[in-house]
Amino acid sequence: MRLKILSALAVLVVLVLIIATTAIAQTTPPPPALPGMPDQAPLGGLGLLAAAGGAYACKKLRNRDKE
Repeated sequence: MRLKILSALAVLVVLVLIIATTAIAQTTPPPPALPGMPDQAPLGGLGLLAAAGGAYACKKLRNRDKE
């Protein structure tokens, strides 16, 4: 009886070791790559628009002072 329990315990230990080794050996996939930097807006057109707006505002202020 005691030999039967010991052999069943030995088989159980071997199975647990095989299953644990298989579970540990599996690798997890790497995380997804981060997205790259977004394309930047062309500052040439935006700079021209801001300069034109500033020039228009200066013209309006000068004309207001003359009146």
